[in-house]
Amino acid sequence: MGIQPDFREEAQRIVDQATADGILLKLMGALAFNLHCPKFGNIQSMLGRTFTDIDFASYRRYVADIRKLLSRLGYEEDSMVTNLYGSRRLVFNDLRNGRHCDVFLDKLEFCHDIVFVGRLEVDSPTIPLAELLLEKMQIVKLNEKDVIDTVMLLREHQVGDSDSETINSTHIANLAARDWGLWKTVTSNLNRMKQLISQMGKLSDEDRKDVLGKIDNLLSRVDREPKTAGWKMRAKIGEKKKWYRDVEELTQL
Repeated sequence: MGIQPDFREEAQRIVDQATADGILLKLMGALAFNLHCPKFGNIQSMLGRTFTDIDFASYRRYVADIRKLLSRLGYEEDSMVTNLYGSRRLVFNDLRNGRHCDVFLDKLEFCHDIVFVGRLEVDSPTIPLAELLLEKMQIVKLNEKDVIDTVMLLREHQVGDSDSETINSTHIANLAARDWGLWKTVTSNLNRMKQLISQMGKLSDEDRKDVLGKIDNLLSRVDREPKTAGWKMRAKIGEKKKWYRDVEELTQL
């Protein structure tokens, strides 16, 4: 199965209305990967990627506006999730059409924190490419969907020092140089990706060569970034102390 047209159209409808209302609401998750990969979006379909929800990022100051917007568009807020995570995460359901929306506020808090503050203004209609990559690479237990989305993102975009249709390796390296735990998970996942790509028989040789080269580029850039004193102190402890958060996901991104 490929991407369900109604999910893509609905995601665009919500983002367009938020923009018209002056609400900063950026798409993340699987649909964001697809929208940002017009040339190689077929990789998701080719490898059997399906979609079940729509994920967004915003800032806490827009919470009241987001509630009004999604209510107007036919969604009901999940009050239980709001009571538990309301300052960090909201969930909305369109019961009539069987659609589900997650809204992450200020940061993504899963295995590691990926902070959005000051970054959501960089790209549109999605979060920046660097954050899209980190959204997947911060997950300690990668699943097949994470691998597919990451392969597609890397195949579509160059790795470099800016955010303009480029995966900003300087930004990623800077974050990893301040947080040993994030560095550990991201670099471990990038190296694991190299192994998994060799087993993805539907990819062409050109696909594999291109993605593997970009992974090596990212790893090299992260390695070159000077590490902070805090990173070096935590590195001495290493894996003897847990460096990530166990997460019970309400939904898969």
